[in-house]
Amino acid sequence: MAPVKHSRKAVAAEASAGEATVPVQGTQDRVADHLSNRIFFRLFQVANTLQKQAVKELGVTTVQWAVLGALSDPRPTYGMSVGTLADFLVVSRQNLDGVLKRLERDGLVERVTDPEDRRARVVRLTPVGFAFWKELRERIFQFYDQAVSGFKFDDRVALAHYLNALQGQLMNVRLEPRRRERKKNDRRP
Repeated sequence: MAPVKHSRKAVAAEASAGEATVPVQGTQDRVADHLSNRIFFRLFQVANTLQKQAVKELGVTTVQWAVLGALSDPRPTYGMSVGTLADFLVVSRQNLDGVLKRLERDGLVERVTDPEDRRARVVRLTPVGFAFWKELRERIFQFYDQAVSGFKFDDRVALAHYLNALQGQLMNVRLEPRRRERKKNDRRP
């Protein structure tokens, strides 16, 4: 393959966007690797910025925000199991448990017996939690409006589409075990 270089226009665009400008030279695969690295690092930065701004402006973490939002849905009126909630939010049960304990301490959620299965427990918003969510939701809409004010509607649709597609692709990633892991797995007892 022929070497691919960034155009001056592309490098200038990166510089104006605050990027470190290290021109990438090499094969198309090398340029694609560099671009993928930038995408995933930018996602990392965006997630951290969202977390920081949510705490600063809304007074809740992004996971607390997501839990309250998920539990505010009127369809599961009796609540959601911790496992279902963890799967829905794509977080571990262990991480979710710590968040739920803090929300319980604040009187926003409670764990109660599942009315459909008396052996199981579900998490649901308390009346205080519903009131808190109602007020928080209005501030969240203001937060959204400011955060995406520079995007046209079609850009928002495209961004949501590509983020959904990326999440689907991430769920399908299956790497081969590292050599050391393979050797351990290949050993017979």
